[in-house]
Formats: sequence, C-alpha cells, structure tokens
Amino acid sequence: MGSTLVIDNIAELVTNDPEVGEGTLGIVRDASVVVADELVVSIGSAGQIADEQYDTGGRCVLPGFVDSHTHLIFAGDRAEEFTRRMAGEPYDGGGIRYTTELTRATPRDELLALVRGRLREIHRAGTTTVEIKTGYGLSVESERLHGELAAAVGAEPTFLGAHLVPAEYDGRADEYIDLVCGPMLDAAKGSVRWIDAFCEEGAFTAEQSRAVLEAGRDAGLGLRLHANQLGPGPGVQLGVEMGCASVDHCTYLTDADIEALAGSSTVATYLPATDFSTRQPYPDARRAIDAGVTVALASNCNPGSSYTSSISFCIALAVRDMNMTIDEAIAAVTVGGAAALRRDDVGRLQVGGPAHLTVLDAPSRHHLAYRPGVPLIERTIGSDFDLDL
Repeated sequence: MGSTLVIDNIAELVTNDPEVGEGTLGIVRDASVVVADELVVSIGSAGQIADEQYDTGGRCVLPGFVDSHTHLIFAGDRAEEFTRRMAGEPYDGGGIRYTTELTRATPRDELLALVRGRLREIHRAGTTTVEIKTGYGLSVESERLHGELAAAVGAEPTFLGAHLVPAEYDGRADEYIDLVCGPMLDAAKGSVRWIDAFCEEGAFTAEQSRAVLEAGRDAGLGLRLHANQLGPGPGVQLGVEMGCASVDHCTYLTDADIEALAGSSTVATYLPATDFSTRQPYPDARRAIDAGVTVALASNCNPGSSYTSSISFCIALAVRDMNMTIDEAIAAVTVGGAAALRRDDVGRLQVGGPAHLTVLDAPSRHHLAYRPGVPLIERTIGSDFDLDL
C-alpha cells in the first residue's frame, strides 16, 4: 500500500451505506476517511492516523457526483438562442443542427481541448463520474471520432448518432436510421459502451428508435433513451420494454409510464436544468419516487438546452420544483446516477471502493439546496475521467 491520506474532522459524511451510518444515506458524524492508492481504506470516527492529513475543519463530505447524461463534445455556443427562448420562443431541438455544423468543422485536438476544459469545470463542481454522448457529428467519421474522444478521457461513452436527422438527410429519416444502424454504428462501437436515441416528435419515432436500440444491443452495447421531453409519447414505454438502463428527461410521464418504470430496472433520469432552460414544466418526481421508481438527476450539459455543469444547481431545482427531499436529490446524483450507468462501484463510499469524494464548504448536505447558486464545492477528490490527457 502506498502513502495514506486521512480526510479528517468531517462534520457529516454521506456514505450511501445504511449499514455504516444513519438513514438511507448512511450518514456518519464526526468522521474521517483514510485513502490509499485512490481507494477508500477505512471509514471511521474523526482522528484516524495516516501519513498525510487533510483537515476539513468540520465540513460535509459526500460521494463524488455521478453525472449520467451529458453532451460535452461540441464547439461554439447557442447563447442567442437561449436569449430568444427566454423572450418566449419555444424550444424544438432544431438548434442541434447548428451545433453539428460547428462541431464537424472543428479539428480533433481543438475538440479534445474543449472537452478537457469542461471536464475540469465539472470536477471543480463536484462530479467524479461522467457519461458523455456523441451526437453533434451525425456522420460516420465524426461519430467515430467523438466516440473515441469520449472513451479517451475516461468517460462513460455513449453513441448518439440518432440525435437528430442532419440537413443532408432532410426528408429521408429512414435512410438516415439505416446509416446509424449500419456504417455509423460499425465505426463507433469499438469505443463506446452505450447507444442512445432521441425518441421525440421532431426527432425519431418509436419504430426508428427501436431499430437503433436493437442494432446497438446486437452490437453488444448497453441501451439508453431520450424520452418524453417535449410532451407525452411512447419513449418511456419503449425504453422499459427494451430494458434500457435509463430513460432520460421524463418531463411528461403518464400513470402508465410510471407503472412501467416501477416494475422495471430502468432508471428515470430527470434533467431539471433543461426544464429551467427551455421553460418546460418541472416534472413531479414525487409521483415516481412514491411508486417505487429508481430516480437519477443529471446535468444534460450541452450548448442548447442546458449549458450548465453544476449538479448542485440540479439538486436545488429538484428540491425546490420537483417535490424531492434533499436526501432524495443527493441519492439521485450519486447512487441514482450510478444505477443509470449500471455501476455499483461509484456514487457511494465503501472500503475498497474508489476514493471519489466531494467536500462542501458547509457543515451539512442541506446547504446544497439551502444556498443555491453559491459555489459550495470546497474540493473534489478523485475521478474516473482523466483531467491531464
């Protein structure tokens, strides 16, 4: 074992292990954590001994946030579109084409530098595990490249060739789906773990989305799905039927959708910063939670509908506007996000597990909702992704 570090004098430690501490979040008070070789060696009372000491001074420590839905590979921004939307223009997803044009024209090294900068930003904001989708290339070569970039930086890489029909396939959506399921998937599958599709009016139908998911499954990829963002639709039911790890957005859920989710292993991933940015109504997460649905929260960081990397902001929105308790929201950005990625090693603090920790500049977890907009992340320790590549 290499040099050890004790993170000491923790006023409130969230472990997400009820056998270790209080309640469903497994809270240990007056705690310390010993780390070696990027793994948790010991969780115990304050005052444990190690080679080095980081005294938190009575702060709260949580597992690193798990952001299970992002679109970090893009060039440019859409600030003017956002401004028009705030003035009343509805969101329809059409700006994806604008971002695609800019991203296609950006050289690989420049894209990599942009992604690394965004990863540094989300790490400063407390995130230690991140999923990154392709989907702003929408050509065989660019989707291959973007999948390779997502994998190279240590993210959970997702192939999203079925993000929107690109301009050159206007009026030929089925032909484009054939491309996605054939040459494009063949080019991307060596780098990615997941496949996704945008099942929504104005994007892809349930039948087209099913074809994408089936092709991805046949290629050995895990399944994810954008669903029910702009209105009720078949996406959630399709995602459950196909055994998707998660269906994401879930802004509009019927009782039948919730019943289907509750009877499945599919996670409902809410993206409240998107509803903030698009002026969509906030979903009532209470309905899903009370029905027994596993829930996650993620940032959906992208240039059009949610240009934020702040999981803290998402927590505050969920507590304020989605009828979630602070503990439910914290679970949703840790163990919930991990479940959406089908992982049990992150989103919790356990002996032998990764030493991914978020230190708040606050004595308790409640401050994440109590002090919205304040930069409360004192320090982020560890991550899955590579900040120095």
